[in-house]
Amino acid sequence: MEKECACCKTKKRSEEEYKSLIHRLNRIEGQIRGIKGMLERDAYCPDILIQSSAVTSAMNAFNKELLSNHIKTCVANDIRDGKDEIIDELLLTLQKLMK
Repeated sequence: MEKECACCKTKKRSEEEYKSLIHRLNRIEGQIRGIKGMLERDAYCPDILIQSSAVTSAMNAFNKELLSNHIKTCVANDIRDGKDEIIDELLLTLQKLMK
């Protein structure tokens, strides 16, 4: 049996989920540009570090939302369909997220 490549899988997201995730990423992108500007203006290190920490928190929030959506849709649907290998994939994903 040929195993499907994880990089080849896709997911159709609801308009609401898509907009929410894009909104988060746009805000993070703005924060990154802000940090770059601070660096270009020779801002004080602790000020940059605080902004960098805010980006990390924002990325964590993005990951939590995406993971929650993944479990509620992809994982739940695959389990209902008898595709228990999704559990191993989820565990591997969680291990990578918790590095």
